[in-house]
Amino acid sequence: MNKTAISLAAAVLAASLATSAFAGEHRTRLGVLSCDVEGGVGLLLGSSKAVTCNFKHANGSVERYTGRSSKIGLDVGVTGETHLKWVVFTPIGNKVGEHALAGKYVGISAAGALGIGLGANALVGGSGKKVGLQPLSVEAGTGVNIAMGVASLTLNPM
Repeated sequence: MNKTAISLAAAVLAASLATSAFAGEHRTRLGVLSCDVEGGVGLLLGSSKAVTCNFKHANGSVERYTGRSSKIGLDVGVTGETHLKWVVFTPIGNKVGEHALAGKYVGISAAGALGIGLGANALVGGSGKKVGLQPLSVEAGTGVNIAMGVASLTLNPM
């Protein structure tokens, strides 16, 4: 089995495990979060990289965020800039205001690259720990890297 297939299988597993946090709750879609993650070097036990993000609300308005994407666990190799997209959701009835995505998110992450890479990060956190980020598209990046472990994303309004 090639490394791309292994990476994709790990990404699907990570996404399914992390999104189970809201599995029993009815939820509403708030919009789409798109982030650019800087390239860098994984240091065996983890990494921390700057992110810039745009959140497009379901009503069409846009909020901008900056922050950090961190991984704790196996993270070895070098990667170029990575692009991530998540569907943003919250349980029905949860009131969200301006900059509701600000805060810290945690979840399980899996990714791999040998040239072009694949991966996924499903995360829960933000406003009152009631915001979920479900991968909309598989992570796209370049490099030589393998990473599996606990992921966190911290977002701050611009």
